[in-house]
Amino acid sequence: MDFDDCACSGKTLGRLLQPAVMGILARQPLHGYLIVRRLEELAMFKDAPPDPTGLYRLLHGMEREKLVASSWDLADTGPAKRRFELTGSGRACLALWIRTLEGYRAAIDDLLKSIRHAGRRRAASRRRCCGGKCGE
Repeated sequence: MDFDDCACSGKTLGRLLQPAVMGILARQPLHGYLIVRRLEELAMFKDAPPDPTGLYRLLHGMEREKLVASSWDLADTGPAKRRFELTGSGRACLALWIRTLEGYRAAIDDLLKSIRHAGRRRAASRRRCCGGKCGE
């Protein structure tokens, strides 16, 4: 079985793009291009960089929900760029994301502890049975 596209590969974390973007914008307002660059620095995007089109779609949806606000940056040189910043509602949403993710982390830690324990018990029973040669 090829596990590259399986949920067990951990590549189905797309929903974590929103809190990642919010965390970046909590530090400072940025243009979309710079948001993509900051996302690429995160471990969750090491194998698959974020899709800029999807990011802009997310940002515009977050703007409709009033989680971010945008304004045009009319620099002296180059084309105008849209700059995004986190709103007060966005900061409240980010605080909720933090609590949610901490809860997920605790649940995942508990799950890992449980399945590691089960794996050790299974390996110990194989060693007792036949020195680990039976494959059971």
